[in-house]
This record gives sequence, C-alpha cells and structure tokens, in this order.
Amino acid sequence: MSAGPNGQPSGRDLAHAALEAAKAKAKERGAPPNLRRGRITGGGGQNPRRRRWSGAGADARDPQPLGRLVSRLVADSGWQDTMTNARVFGQWARLVGEDVAEHAQPVSLKDGELTVRASSTAWATQLRLLQGKLLAKIAAGVGHGVVKRMRIQGPTAPSWRKGPLHVRGRGPRDTYG
Repeated sequence: MSAGPNGQPSGRDLAHAALEAAKAKAKERGAPPNLRRGRITGGGGQNPRRRRWSGAGADARDPQPLGRLVSRLVADSGWQDTMTNARVFGQWARLVGEDVAEHAQPVSLKDGELTVRASSTAWATQLRLLQGKLLAKIAAGVGHGVVKRMRIQGPTAPSWRKGPLHVRGRGPRDTYG
C-alpha cells in the first residue's frame, strides 16, 4: 500500500479497499458480488421520478426495436386474433400463389371461415377442387386453426334494381323478346 503525502492511502489503494469491502458485504448478504440490487427495475433504492438518465445497464427507458414494441402493444391490447386474421389478407398472394391470387380475393374471415370471391364461375369451381390444398397452404403460412373452412363465391351478377323504389317481378328482362 502506498501512502500519500499526509500518510493516508491514496488513489488505486482506496478503490481496491472499497471494492473488497463491497465484496465482503455482498458475501455476508448471500448474493453474488457482481449482482446489484434493483438492476431490473432500473432505479435501485432511488426515487424513479428523480432519476432522469439511464445507466450503462439495460433499462425499460432505453430505445427498443419497433417490432418488439408493436408485438408488446398487440399482446397487451389483446389483438393477436385480429393481427393473425389480417395476415391472411396481407399475405394472400404469397400464401395461395400468384396464379390463384390473380383470380380469387379474400372477402371476410369470421370464426375460422374464410369467404373467397372468384373472378369467374370456372375459377370458383377450380377453387372448390383446390380447397383442401389451399387450407393446408394457409395453415402452413399463418398457423393452424386460423382458417378452418372456406366458402367460395362466384362473381356477383349485375343488379337490375336501381333507386330506392322497386316493383316486384322480372323487371326489364320481360320485354326482351
């Protein structure tokens, strides 16, 4: 131990003595010497309203990746089912393939039933034949149990009903010939 000009230990020796005292106190407490109390909460014994800076360790106030924040928001708000359903619509072309997605669009997803509208009656028939394979592809891409069954609709026919008033009957088609 080196002594300073007035006979007191100085610098490095003081730091070493303080470290040894802290290790002895931690050992007496039964905790590992390198574990600080309050590290997880970030404040230790301090008042959290007074401490405005973040230390060297991980803290809840540190910048977080956007994906992690959105995942936490979704989980806290209970939006997991809504987000999973939205993935079916957002990734439709990747899930079923470009050729099928060109001729079929998802309309709604309620209680595990996906309603799909085809561009023609031929494509509606083709989708009915491919329904098992499409359900397997969707389950592999989004998760099992999200889409349990599919309801396939053909294109909608044009409506002859115009305006708020309507007369029952065949309408303008009865004068065609």
